Amino acid sequence: MRSRLYQKANLLAWITIYYNLLEGAVSVFFGFQDESLSLFGFGLDSFVDVISGIGVCHMIHRLRQSVDGNPDRFEQRALNITGTAFYLLTAGLTATALYNVYSGHHPETTFWGIVISLISIGSMWALIHFKVKVGTALNSQAILADAGCTRTCLILSGVLLAASLIYELTGFGLVDSLGSIFIAWLSFREGREAFEKASGMGGCGCCDIKT
Repeated sequence: MRSRLYQKANLLAWITIYYNLLEGAVSVFFGFQDESLSLFGFGLDSFVDVISGIGVCHMIHRLRQSVDGNPDRFEQRALNITGTAFYLLTAGLTATALYNVYSGHHPETTFWGIVISLISIGSMWALIHFKVKVGTALNSQAILADAGCTRTCLILSGVLLAASLIYELTGFGLVDSLGSIFIAWLSFREGREAFEKASGMGGCGCCDIKT
């Protein structure tokens, strides 16, 4: 029974990785094409999550062999790379957003931001549901923590949806930059949490999901 549950957890982890790769590629393409910084930054965030997802797959494999919940060297390295990438993303998005505010730049359209965010909200909700279900059945705080971190992706999708909808409905150009700054702040938080997990100081701060 536990073996089958770990197989499900591993499958969910791989689904998350491949989904983030696809989402990242589509978001970066349309974000660049439509000059939407919030959508472009959302796509880059998805790519960073792929690195984290690889570490999660390794973690699940390790948990099947041992009850030790502490990250090993591979996971620590993946978390440190993830944290660094999130910090770089934070700096890049913040600098670009401030420049866009200064120059008055606004996207051509945010239609694809609406479409992608709606798909992402549905996908992340389903992943959270099944990860929590498997993590609860295994009584695994590590898998529940991964489900909690997926919740951050859900929040990011909500931010992208709000910014994209407001721009399409009102034409308020600054909202795209404000949305990207919010995404940058969430990326900074994800980076900080990755470093904390790598050092064994704590888990993902967004992991307070009730079962």
